[in-house]
Amino acid sequence: MSANTISVAENPASLQQTLEQRVAFIVDEARRQGATASEVAVSQSTGLSVSVRSGEVETVEFNRDQGFGITLYAGQRKGSVSTSDTSDDAIRRAVETALAIARHASEDPCSGLADAELMATQLPDLDLFHPWELSAEQAIDRALELERSALAVDSRLRTDSAQISSQQGCRVYGNSHGFIGSALSSRHSSAAVMIVSSEQGMQRDYWYAVDRVPGRLPSEQAVGRKAGERTLARINPRTVKTAKVPVLFAADQAVGLVGHLFGAISGGAVYRQSTFLLDALGQPIFPAWMTMRETPYLKQGMGSAAFDGDGLQTREQAFIEDGQLVSWLLSTYSGRKLGLPSTANAGGVHNLQVTSNAGDLDALLKEMGTGLLVTELMGQGVNGVTGDYSRGAGGFWVENGEIQYPVSEITIAGNLKDMYANLRCVGSDVERRGNYLTGSWLVDGMTVGGA
Repeated sequence: MSANTISVAENPASLQQTLEQRVAFIVDEARRQGATASEVAVSQSTGLSVSVRSGEVETVEFNRDQGFGITLYAGQRKGSVSTSDTSDDAIRRAVETALAIARHASEDPCSGLADAELMATQLPDLDLFHPWELSAEQAIDRALELERSALAVDSRLRTDSAQISSQQGCRVYGNSHGFIGSALSSRHSSAAVMIVSSEQGMQRDYWYAVDRVPGRLPSEQAVGRKAGERTLARINPRTVKTAKVPVLFAADQAVGLVGHLFGAISGGAVYRQSTFLLDALGQPIFPAWMTMRETPYLKQGMGSAAFDGDGLQTREQAFIEDGQLVSWLLSTYSGRKLGLPSTANAGGVHNLQVTSNAGDLDALLKEMGTGLLVTELMGQGVNGVTGDYSRGAGGFWVENGEIQYPVSEITIAGNLKDMYANLRCVGSDVERRGNYLTGSWLVDGMTVGGA
């Protein structure tokens, strides 16, 4: 291993053990100082990120980040602090501060740890840790090859940035029930953002790859070429006349529609009564063919986890089944606010699998016939209380199942309730670079606003 090679530690198991021991020390110190309960979350990560532009190195960044989040309880009063200093004296001071905050906080009958009997008892190895022994020089060479491959697509292309990144780390959660869980993980990526100019101005597009296993990343040539081709396809965009048409969300844009759903069914939104799906539990909100299931134990999955942020055992479970909303997304706290058990989703959902009922993107274009293919979304025009949806968009106008020309400076609008109900099909072109595993979505009856 070279001197400038980044790794979590020369012995990752030793790091994991050290962090677990620090968590145990904090819990013991909290008990010694009089806390009735305590929980500690810690993460440590190291990484290397390199970016280049126009054949020159722009940045070389090495990072080493560490943070402890300490939450203590005095009865049902809670105090929290964070620290990056893990010395014994610093931890004692942090515990003292958290306890002082707790003693002055208001009582909350829903606060506190999850019940001891609910703590995770099985912590399988999910194979999430695959370090990349990548030197800065090697990363620079890869980033330059990525850029060259993108620029080779067409002489009109210019680079905004080409980047190679490798991150790896360890997270530990422990509490005064005696639970301590930990996991090592890695995340590696390559990305290119390109610009093309024409008489109608500049257009920008990108492509990227992410994986836990470095050897499974597509080649720099493949990523660069796709970034260049996507950008070139955006040249000389037009606008469109306002109309109500089907809209096909490319898979990497459809994940946003899944995210809006899970924001709306999260326990926090429900107990605050700030969701457009407030009365939807047990009701059909999608067509009957739709199922969305959490699969937290996928080996090497980007969202895999054996325990949630409260220390509860994660589990396979459906949130949408046969089109119906069958469960809220609950942590211990939000579950108590609603009088319901936690769904072991403190921190979010893990590897959500979305049903596919159609073919690839080309098949979906033919299914749509005439309408809009969305490959870019802009703005924050989504109201989680009413479900109203209005966002800037870019993509391609489609007629007779064939892409005709790029479009820009348009808006798409609807209501998420209607969009979910009017979902015609989901493609087999599954986006696997994140936590929501879904293909492209074809939604009927949206308003596209242009000229």
